[in-house]
Formats: sequence, structure tokens, C-alpha cells
Amino acid sequence: MQTVVTDVVVRSINTNTMDALIKDLRFGFRQLRLNPTFTAVAVMSLALGIGANTAIFQLIDAIRLRTLPVANPQELAYVDFGKDSKRSGWWSTRSANFTSAQWDSMRTHQQAFSGIMAWSAKEFNLAQQGKARYAEGLLVSGDFFNVLHVPAVIGRTFTKEDDQPGCGSPAAVISYSFWQGEFAGDPQVTSRNVRLDGRLFPVIGVSSPGFFGVEVGHRFDIAVPVCSDPMFWEPGKGHLTSRTAWWLSLMGRLKPGWTIKRANAQIQTISPAIMQDSLPSSYRADDAKKYLANKLTVTPGGTGVSQLRREYEDPLWILLATTGLVLLIACANLANLLLARASVREREIAVRQAIGAARGRLIRQLLSESTLLALLGATLGAVLAGLLSRGLIAFLTTDGNRMFVGLGIDWRVLGFTAAMAILTCLLFGLAPAVRATRVEPSSVMRASGRGLTTGREKFSLRRALVVAQMAMSLVLLAGALLFVRSLQKLLAVDPGFRPEGIVAVSIDYRAAHYPSDRIAEVRRQTLERLLVRTGAISAGQVDMTPVSGSGWDQNVWAEGSSGPRIDGMFNRAGPGYFRTMGTSFAAGRDFNEHDNLTAPKVAIVNEEFAKKIFHGVNPVGRSFRREESADKPDSLFLVVGLVRNTKYYELREDFRPIAFVPEDQNEDPGPGGTFVLRTNAPLGTFYHAAEEAVADIHPGLGIDFAVLTAQIKESLMRDRLMAALAGAFGLLAGLLAVLGLYGVIAYMVARRRNEIGVRIALGASRAQVIILILREAVLLLAIGLTLGTALAAWAGQAAESLVYGLKLRDPLTLGGAVALLAIVALLASYGPAWRAARLQPMDALRDE
Repeated sequence: MQTVVTDVVVRSINTNTMDALIKDLRFGFRQLRLNPTFTAVAVMSLALGIGANTAIFQLIDAIRLRTLPVANPQELAYVDFGKDSKRSGWWSTRSANFTSAQWDSMRTHQQAFSGIMAWSAKEFNLAQQGKARYAEGLLVSGDFFNVLHVPAVIGRTFTKEDDQPGCGSPAAVISYSFWQGEFAGDPQVTSRNVRLDGRLFPVIGVSSPGFFGVEVGHRFDIAVPVCSDPMFWEPGKGHLTSRTAWWLSLMGRLKPGWTIKRANAQIQTISPAIMQDSLPSSYRADDAKKYLANKLTVTPGGTGVSQLRREYEDPLWILLATTGLVLLIACANLANLLLARASVREREIAVRQAIGAARGRLIRQLLSESTLLALLGATLGAVLAGLLSRGLIAFLTTDGNRMFVGLGIDWRVLGFTAAMAILTCLLFGLAPAVRATRVEPSSVMRASGRGLTTGREKFSLRRALVVAQMAMSLVLLAGALLFVRSLQKLLAVDPGFRPEGIVAVSIDYRAAHYPSDRIAEVRRQTLERLLVRTGAISAGQVDMTPVSGSGWDQNVWAEGSSGPRIDGMFNRAGPGYFRTMGTSFAAGRDFNEHDNLTAPKVAIVNEEFAKKIFHGVNPVGRSFRREESADKPDSLFLVVGLVRNTKYYELREDFRPIAFVPEDQNEDPGPGGTFVLRTNAPLGTFYHAAEEAVADIHPGLGIDFAVLTAQIKESLMRDRLMAALAGAFGLLAGLLAVLGLYGVIAYMVARRRNEIGVRIALGASRAQVIILILREAVLLLAIGLTLGTALAAWAGQAAESLVYGLKLRDPLTLGGAVALLAIVALLASYGPAWRAARLQPMDALRDE
């Protein structure tokens, strides 16, 4: 009997609680409907704050937190070299960690993994001829899909038998998205071929939907076996046989019972054997000693690997902190608005308390309004987050860097959005509700109908909120100016050449099967045809265009010098290159047709090279040596020219010592060529003429274009992103803070309306009234800006690696932010002060 009664009581309590909750929500909805302007402003403020936070977190989740779409990703482990490892050679792709010899040795010695795989990223040209059309490719070991537990939806994936040395007719596995886009979802796709760099590969399978590979930020289209690498090179070349070609990445699946720590210990134990097995014979004695001391490491691989993660993880965390401050400012604004609304309802709340309403019940009812606002803001914010995150990916994606980031909603994103809704509800709703119900009913009833001339509480909750808003908005505004000025300084950097009007044309000669001794002649013919057909102003040949991210460095020293060897950068160039690039000569001459294989080796160096190697003396006519591998004698170069400094890898770097050597003195030319042309023609016209010129040489040649200004712009993508987003969030934060100050001053004027009327009636001038009101604004502003300056100086340390040419506590940036925020805030405060000064005493006193 007692149990039955208890159940009835519990059900009754639950029913009453639910009924009360529904009534509170209905009450809150009526309040919001009666104040549509307030509701719209509040919901939009929350939506912007929650949406921006969710969008940045969604990117962090996709890049850093989300695991690969494979079975049991927690079992995957990534193998890499330890910190400060010593290696030299040729890094050819973004997946460049291991050589083929190390991969072979790893499979022999490792005991930690039930399966281990290797892969290398590569772009495949799908076009049969003419302008290149690239697909994202992978060269993968035979166990790649098996180790990842990725099945095929059509056909099959690779096995060990598909990846054997000397494989004659390797096949291809394509991704689900590529199958849908390129083959229109043809169910008979396994009877078709795909053309990669001019060669046909039979399609044997389609990987499962959702699998994009193991590299976050890139989605593979086509995978071919590692053994097919020689097919993409001229005979006798490639990665497989080279012990200095770093081109593979390794990942394994841990054996049952093994941990990352145990696997790391085992791999470190076998590191000496792997280094010994794979030691390049071309290493000199000192380089070999450093190489043999290298250690391998094992780290969790469930989240994949990512160049995008390394480049953008820190900026995204900074942006998340930024959007978090924006949301806090928005919440402070809403709390101020709700405080103002609660003060209007003081009499109503006092009457309800006087007739017996519990304070907790009143707080819960007032919170219902905040709950609805938070829910509406979070819902709209989730929609805005999807648009913003996709917009950011589109912003970062270029023709030269096709980015793929899976932005699906998972439990972390949903949980983050829900947490934002709950947090904002508590931040802007709880304090006003508690404050509104804290007053004594008797004091409210006595004060009702009389003007308030005292009790301003200079450091009340509303004033404290405004001070906090000002401090936080100053931090964001200073950060915004810091990133914007950093980008401006980068854009103003003199790269040492004039990129405007420069187009780089890259030609792939493999389809023509020219012998290596004809490549130099074919390149000269190509340059002449391009110059004539396109009507370019000038043209020249180069191995690597500047600011492309590619590089080549070797140790150099002045002939006869006993000083330390300097790490010098190298590039190959042809006659006319410097004139085309707009790089001026300081001394000496350009390359000419006589600088060929039969002539002594020559070089053109930049000013930094002359400073480091020849101690600032004119280097023309002097010689330097370049360190070669152990099986070759050191090269001797005669300096014939001195050019101005130019940037090499990126605009951020200091000038590096660079030596240019002639293209025609290359003893082992590759099957391609890059030509830079300066043109005034429209790009479409130029491209068409260049394609016709190359087709005249051989109809099967592939051609690709790169506009140098666009290439430089892409190299500044991270800086542009930070400047754009930090600038937008900084301005939004400043606007919200100014609105908050305006609201407090306007509210203060309204509350002191009678007092101001009395002052004017007693002879106070308009200027005195304005000063009286602005004094409050200046005080709040001064406190907020002082706190904000200290916070900005401290927070600037997080952006140390992301800004260029500026000190973290740059006085101009910080002073500009303070001045901008102060001027706008004072102008906003002047409006209520001006209206107060024009108040008619009789209108104010009549309210008594």
C-alpha cells in the first residue's frame, strides 16, 4: 500500500513539474512575442556567436579530432622519424618520410603490427593530350586496403600479389566519389580503364563510400600499386631503386594486446637495423654516422595524417578563442538588456513575491525566456555554422590546392552546440533573473512612482558587464589589427621580381618518348614556339618557380676557403629568365647559348650568396664548390653574374643565399620543362595560343599553367584567412561592446530623468549635463580599456608564429585599437547625453 501511494505521489510531482515547465515556456514565448525587436536582436546575436564557434569547432573536429572512416581506427599507428633526425636526399611528395629500402626493412624487422602499409601521394593527369586535368592519386602497398579494413563495393581492392616488384600491368582502385563523378556510377566499371599520365590502367574495384584515404584535407580519387612507380618515369629512374628518395609514409594496425607505447619501444629497438639496411651508399662518412643514429617513433594514427593539420591547427584554436570572446560579449549584451527589462518589471515581481510566490519559482519563470532565446539562437547558429564552415573550406581551396574536409555532424559537434546553448542561457539569463528577484517588495513599493536620484551603484552588475565587454572587445580588435597589418606587410614585401603578368607553362614530354640527349634541344624549340605564338614580351626557362614551396639545397663554400660550409639554395634557369622575372643584375652577365655541357660550369648568384660565401666582395670571376655525394667529386662553379636578392620558398623568409645554374648544363634532364613568360594578353587567349604551340611540337604533350600572382596569393592563404576572420570578429566584438555601452548610458539617462530635470531647472547648462553623462561613459571606458590593454598584451603571445614584421606588443597596433574603440564608444555615448541635455524640466518633473 505504501509503495502504491509513493508511486502516485512521484507521478503527481512529475506531472506538476512538467505542467509548470510548459507554463513557463508559454509565458516566455508570450514575452518574446510581445517584444519582437528585442527577440530578433537577441536571437541574431546568439546565432552569430554560436554559429561562429560551432563552425570553427567543426573544422577543428574534422581536422584534429575525428577518426578515419575505417573499422577500429584506434588500432592504427603512424610510423615516423624522431625529432631532429638527420637525412638528406630527394623529398618528392607531401607524403615523404621513408625510402623504399626502409619500407622493405621495416616489414622484415617489425613485430608490433598485424599488418603494415605504405602509401605516397601523387597527382595523375587524366587528359590524353592538351591542358592537364588532374586527379588526386595514391601509390599504395598491396595491403593498404586490407590493413585499413576498407572493402570494395564493386570488384575488389588490392592484395599483396598486386604489388610485386616489376609488375607489368598494374590495375587501379578508384574511390566511390570518383566512380560517381567520372564514370557516372557505371556498375560495369571493372571492365573499363582509366588513363593516368598517358597510360591505361584497368579498374578492378571501387572503395566503400565515405572512405577518402588517410590524409585529412585531401580525398584520393585513384589508387595504384607502389610497384607501378617506374611507369611514371623514364627508364632507369623513379623512387623504387633510390635510397635517397623520401616518398613513402607508413602506418600499421597494432596486434591484439599491443599499445602505442609498446610498439614505439619495439620500433626504436629495431631502428639501428633499419638504418643499417637502408644506408645510402652515396652518403659521406659524417652524414652516414648521423643517419645511423636516427630513431623511428610510433604515434596514434586513428585520426590520420595531415599537412593541413600542421598548418592550420594553431590558427583554428586561436579563432575558436576569438569566437568564444565574441559570444561572451554577446551574452553580456543580452544580460544587460534582460537587466533593463527586469527593472521595468520590478513592481510586478514585487507584487508576486508579496502574495507568496517563491523566489525559485520566479527565477525559473524568468529563465524560460532565456532558454527559448538560447534554443532559437543555437538552432539558427547551427545553420549558420554549416554555411560558414563550408565557406571557409571554399576560401582555402584553390586550383593548385584542392582541399577536402569532411564536415559531417557527429556527436562532438552536436554536443558542442548543445553546450553553447546551455552555457549562453546561464551566462545571460541567470544573473538578471537572480538580480530581479533579490529586491525587497516593500522597498520597490515605496520607490514606485518616484524619481530615483541616488543609488547609482557605480560598479553595479550592468557596469561590470560593460567593462568586461570593452576589455574583451579591445583584445579582439587589437588581434584583428595585428593580423591585418601582418598581411599588409607581407603583401608589401619586395620578392625581388615582378610577378605581375608572369605565367608559368609546364610541359610533360613523356608521351613523345624523347631520348634524354634531345630534351635540351626540345626545350629550346618549345620556348621559341611559345614566345612567337603567344606574343609574349619575354620568356625564359626555369626548373622551379619562386615561392612555389619547392626547393633544392646543398653545402657550398668559396674555392680555397677553409671556413664553414654554408647551406646554399639552388635553381636552374635559362637565358632570359632574369629579364622576364624583372630581377636586375648588379654585376656580370646572364646565361647564354654557350653555357652548355661542353663548357665549364658557371653560376649566377644573388647578393645574399655573395655576402655569405664571398663576404660581400664582388663574386663575378670567383669560384665556389658544391658538395656532392660520396661517389662524385665536388662540383666547381665560376660565378658569371650577380643578381638582386629574391625570395625562394615563401615571402615570410629572410633572403637566402641562392645560386642559379644553367639548364643546358644539366647532365640528367627530366622529361619535363617549365617556362616563364611575361605577357599582356588575356589569360584565355594566352592559354589557347600556348596549347596550340605545344600541340605543334607533339599532339600528345601535356601542358599546365600557373599564374605567378595567384601562386603568391595562395602562399599567403593562412595569413589571408586570419586577417579576414580576425578582422570580421574584431569589428563584430567592437560593435557589440559599443552597443552595450550605449545601452547602459541610455538606461542610466532614463533612470535619472527626474534628477536631470531638477538640475536643468536649477540652472545647469546643456554642456554640464552632457559632461555629467559622458563622465560615466568615460569612467567605464577607461576601466575597460585598461584591463583590455593588459589582456591584449598577454594574449598576443599566442599569435607569435602567425604574424610577420610586427612585435607582439606593437604600440601602433594596440594604440590604434584603443583609439578606434574609444572614439566610437564616446560617439555612441554622446547620443543619450545629447538627448538628456535637451530634456524639458517640466516634462521630467511632471512624472513625479
